Parts: sequence; structure tokens; C-alpha cells
Amino acid sequence: MPPPRTRGTALRHRLAELRGPDVPAKALDARALAALAANPGCRRRAILDGAGVNKAALASALGSPSAFGQSQFALTRGNAFEAKVKADGGKELLRLVHEKLDPRAEPPADARVPDLSAIGPEGRTARTALELREATGARGAWTLLDHPMLALDVAGSPAFLEPDAVVVHPDGSWTVVEIKSFPMVDGSADPSKVGAAARQAAVYVLALEDVAARLDPAPTVRHHVLLVCPKDFSNLPTASAVDVRKQRAVTSRQLARLTRVQDIADALPEGTCFSPDLPAEDLTAAVESVPATYAPECLSACELAFHCRDRSRADGAVTSLGRSVRAELGGLTTVEDVLAAARGEAGDPDDPAVAALRRAAELRAEALGELSAADLGGGVGACR
Repeated sequence: MPPPRTRGTALRHRLAELRGPDVPAKALDARALAALAANPGCRRRAILDGAGVNKAALASALGSPSAFGQSQFALTRGNAFEAKVKADGGKELLRLVHEKLDPRAEPPADARVPDLSAIGPEGRTARTALELREATGARGAWTLLDHPMLALDVAGSPAFLEPDAVVVHPDGSWTVVEIKSFPMVDGSADPSKVGAAARQAAVYVLALEDVAARLDPAPTVRHHVLLVCPKDFSNLPTASAVDVRKQRAVTSRQLARLTRVQDIADALPEGTCFSPDLPAEDLTAAVESVPATYAPECLSACELAFHCRDRSRADGAVTSLGRSVRAELGGLTTVEDVLAAARGEAGDPDDPAVAALRRAAELRAEALGELSAADLGGGVGACR
């Protein structure tokens, strides 16, 4: 007789059914998690990421392939640069950590680089926690954890995260290290890329804080992470300390707002499946059974953005115009409602959004009327 199915086992079985038979789960990395936290109202992304669905393959099967993601050249270049930074036992990486974050500590010499290999993500997570505890207890020494595995609860489902590195300082505090292949020219890099790296690192900081909270006394997880990039246009590494307290607070708050994956899965019709092997009609119906919250920002963060944008435009949703526009329009959710309110055909006149739209329409009509009169006058003058 098989053992009774627990709630956790039942959820994993349900998520496997949503992926489709024999479809492996796609790991939820920190970049995807940061994007998910930036749009906590999107149940579609929450359930697809929670179930480990490959959204790139799903988008292609839906007929809306996405160009989202890094090129193979960028991946190869990034891997080569990371290997250079971590060469010789991470000597250069630890030098940068000491220089930028902890100059008063003893210079790193003979730092520990423990082996974190284990079976499966759960095993690697447990091994990482063990090595962190041992390194924290060995005060006075530097420890470099290369690609540790961390776990973070996301909407009731564990997400396994793999930062580039975590450094344990001689005082027992922990630092996240992010290694990127975009250049740092004259000590500064592209602000948008630095911001994306900071949001990604903030996810790792949250996961590290969960590990630290289980230790007594809890070690300090530093909120200044080390961003390592190529210097100018060379392949030499340089680094900068990045304060991620703001990104950490925002990500923590947004993750807390996520609807639990279990609740979304329970609300889906029986037999729902997101396997890319399904006929396009069935796959479209399955995807549309989960509400989405599209915004133009999704184009740079989600593989399904083109599909969701087309649906949003077809429905006339004002969210396709941006979150700021949506916030200004209050209860008016479609372009048709907005135009009707502006023309005075619908809407409560006491609603500030409706009143503003009607005033804007009056000003537009007045301006266009004056422009037409001026053009007409000019034409008459020319005829004379």
C-alpha cells in the first residue's frame, strides 16, 4: 500500500501534471525570480514559474516566440570571464572583496574553497548550509563558496538559487558576489544593467538571510554586494560595492504579495496542461485559463511577453499602455471605456479620472479648432 500523499507531495505531483508527462522542470533562477517579484499580480507567470514550465518553448508553441535571453556568444564570454575571476582558488576575487568591502580585515591568504558537490538541489542546499555554518564558526579565516545552492520559499514552493559566489569574512559575515560580463568604464557601468544585477543579488541576499536565521547566533548578511565586471574594454576584473537594501526590501515585499502557487493550481480546470507538445488551440486555452497582468516592462523580463501583449491589445486593456497610465485611470480598464468617458458617453462625472479625461478632450477639441481656423485663414490669405 503506497504511503499517504502529503500536501507537499500532492503539490509537486500537480505541478508535474501542469508541465506535461515526461517534461523536466526548468529551474527558477534569481533573474526570473526578480522579474516575478516585479510583477506580483501576474498569476500566469507565478504558476508557470512555480511549475517549472519552459516559457521560451511555450511561447514558440503559441506562435509568439521571444528573443528574450542572452546570446550564446554572451554566455560563452561571461563563463570565460567568471573562470578568470575565480582562477587560482579565487585569489583575485577575494582580493577585490577585501579591497572594496573589508579593507580593515587581514588580507585573504590560504582561503578555504570547500567542495559543495552533492546529489540533487536539496543535497547541494544542505551541503551549502553546512559549509556556511562551519566557515562562520572558524573566525579569522576567509572562505569562498563557489556556486553555492540556496533555497527560497516562493508562493509556497521552494526555488533553488545559485549565486556566482558567497564569501565568508574573517568576522563571520557573509557577502554575495555577482560576476557580470558587461564592462565597467572609468569605474561605472550601464545603470540599467547594474540595477538588474542589484535586483538579482537582492534575491540571493534574501535566501542567505533564511540560512542565517537558522544559526545561533545568526551571522550578518551584508547588504553591500560585490559586483565584478571587466575593466574598461579589457578582460581584467574590477569591482564595485553595490548597496542592495532598497532592492531587497522591494523584493521581499513583492514576494510576500504573491498568490500561493497551490491556490492558483487549485483554481485551474481539471486536465490543464502547459506542455508545448499540445495542439496550439488546447495550449492557448490552457494559458488563457490563468489571468495575466501585462505591462510593457514584461518585454524585457518574460518570454511570454509578446503573447500577452497581443492578447492585451486585442482586449483593449489599458495595461498595454503602461502601469503609470493604468494607475491614473482608476476603474477604467479598457481603451473603449476611456474614450467613452472622454466623450461624455459613460462614466461618473464626479470620478476624478473621468473629469480629467473630459477636460483633456475639451482642451484637445479647442486646440484642434483653433489650428483648423488658422489653417483656413492661411489658405484664404494665400488665395488673395
